[in-house]
Amino acid sequence: MNTINIKQNNMPDISIDPATVDNRKAYFVGGGIAALAGAAFLIRDGHIPGANIHILEELKVTGGSLDGAGSKEKGYVIRGGRMIEEHYVCTYDLFETIPSLTDPDKSVKDEIFEFSHQYVSLSRCRLVKAGEKVDVSSFGLSEKDRLDILSLIAHSEDSLAAKRIEDWFTPTFFESNFWLMWSTMFAFQPWHSVVELKRYLLRFIQLFPDFNKMGGVWRTPYNQYDSMILPLTNWLGAQGVQFSLSTEVTGLDFDLGAGDRSVKNIRCTSEDVSKNITVLPTDRVFVTLGCMTEASSLGSMTTPALLKSKKAGGAWTLWEDIAKGRPGFGHPDVFADHIDQTKWMSFTVTLDDPAFFQFIEDFTGNKAGTGGMFTLVDSSWFMSIVLAHQPHFINQPDNIFVFWGYGLFPDRIGNYVKKPMSECTGEEILVELFQHLRLGTQTQAVMAAANCIPCMMPFITSQFMPRVKGDRPDVVPEGTKNFAFIGQFCEIPDDVVFTVEYSIRSALMAVYKLLDIKTEIPPVFKGQHDVSVLFNALKTMHR
Repeated sequence: MNTINIKQNNMPDISIDPATVDNRKAYFVGGGIAALAGAAFLIRDGHIPGANIHILEELKVTGGSLDGAGSKEKGYVIRGGRMIEEHYVCTYDLFETIPSLTDPDKSVKDEIFEFSHQYVSLSRCRLVKAGEKVDVSSFGLSEKDRLDILSLIAHSEDSLAAKRIEDWFTPTFFESNFWLMWSTMFAFQPWHSVVELKRYLLRFIQLFPDFNKMGGVWRTPYNQYDSMILPLTNWLGAQGVQFSLSTEVTGLDFDLGAGDRSVKNIRCTSEDVSKNITVLPTDRVFVTLGCMTEASSLGSMTTPALLKSKKAGGAWTLWEDIAKGRPGFGHPDVFADHIDQTKWMSFTVTLDDPAFFQFIEDFTGNKAGTGGMFTLVDSSWFMSIVLAHQPHFINQPDNIFVFWGYGLFPDRIGNYVKKPMSECTGEEILVELFQHLRLGTQTQAVMAAANCIPCMMPFITSQFMPRVKGDRPDVVPEGTKNFAFIGQFCEIPDDVVFTVEYSIRSALMAVYKLLDIKTEIPPVFKGQHDVSVLFNALKTMHR
C-alpha cells in the first residue's frame, strides 16, 4: 500500500464550546471519494478548520471503492475503475485546487487534462469474436431499436417506474454492437434499471459519434487511487483533518422532535472498543450510504475469491438501521438484497515479462493506454480486459506490467475451463482468457510470468437496480438540520451513478446546503440541449 501522510486518531476528540459556532465540528461516516471531497469543500468553501473535520472509516485505508495497491512480489490489485470524461465539472472543480504529488506547481486537474490529451482514446479493437476483431463501425441497431431508444429518452422517469432494461427492448437489441459495447463499458445488465439507462444515454450522448473507438474517454496518469485519492488524502492531512481508520460506525441516534430531524450521537467501534460521539446542533454529519465494493474478497493464482454477504461489512447494515421506521431515508433492501443480480468478478494481472503486452498491442493495433477496454463477445463469462498506460501504479517498477479485466456473468460455465468463473482460481481465469485470445505457443511463458488475483464483488452494480422515487433519499432530506447523505445511493436529479462525478457532486451539494453557502453548484452537463450533439448522435445511431 502506498504511504499516506495523514494524522490518525483512533477516536475523535468530541470536546467543543457549544456557544462558538466557529468551533463546529464535521463528521464523515465513510472515507471514500465523497467524504474526502466533502472535507475538502468544507475547508475550501466553508472555511472549517481541518482539525475540526473527522473522517470515520471502517477500512485501514481511505478511498473506498477507488482503490489500488500492491507490489511486484505480491501482485497488484484494482477492484475496478471509473470512466471519466471532459464534462465532470464537479470533479475538476475539486481537483483544480488539489496539488499533484509529482509536481507541486500543477494541480491534479492539470495532470488529468494533460495526460488525457497526450494519450487520446482511439480504439482499433473494441469487440473480439472467435479470436478476431469485430467490425464495429455500425451500432447494428434495427429501426425498432432506434425508436425504442428515442421513446425511452422521451419518457419521464416517473412513467418508467421500476422497469428493467429488458422490459423496454426486444431480445435482438441485446445482440447489437451498441449493447455489447455499452453494457461492458458501463457494466449494465438487462435486468438493471431502465431509468438509469435513460440517464446514461442522455449524460453521455456527446460520446456517441466515437463510442466504438472509446473516443472521449479520459484517464488518470495512474490508477485512480494513486492519481486522485492519494493526493487528496495527503492534502487533507496537511490541513489537519483527523482520520479515524479501522473505525466502524454502527449507528446514529436522531432527534426527530418538532418536525426537525438532526443527529445527536454517533455510535462506533474501533479495535473492539465501543464509543459514543456526541453531536451538537452546530456540528455537521455526512453519511455515505451503502457501498458498491462492500464484502469484496480476493483470491489468488491457486484459490478462488469467495462470495460474501452484506454481513461481512457494516455499510449496508448501517443504512438499514438509519432507514428503519424513518420515512425519507431510503430503502437499502432495493439495492442490497439481490446479490445474484448485482455481483460480478474482476481480476488484476501482474506480469514480469512484456510478451503479453506486446501480443495484445500487435493484435489490437493500440499501444497500452490508447485503446481502452475490449470485450470477448463469445465468452460465456462475457470477459473484457484493458491494458492501461504503464506504469499503472506509482511504485510499479519499469519491468513490471499490470492489466485489469472483468466478467459480467461469473455464474456461467467457462467455454474452456468447465466451471463457473466464481469458482475459478487466478490461473484458471488466465487459461480461459488465453484460449479466447488464441495465445497459442506463448501461453506457457506468459502464464509463468503472471500473477492473477481474482476479486468477487457482491454489490458492484447494486446502484443500477430498478428503483422508484424514494428508494434513494435526497442528499439533504426534508426537515434535516445537521446531516446529509452522500455517495452513490442518494438521489441527484439527472446525474448518473457509478461515476466519481456523482459522489463528488453529492458532497458539494451536501456541504453547500448544510453550511448555507450561496455559491452556485455547476449544473449537470446536458449534451442533448446542443443541436449539433443531438444531430451527431442520431446520425451515429443510423450507421
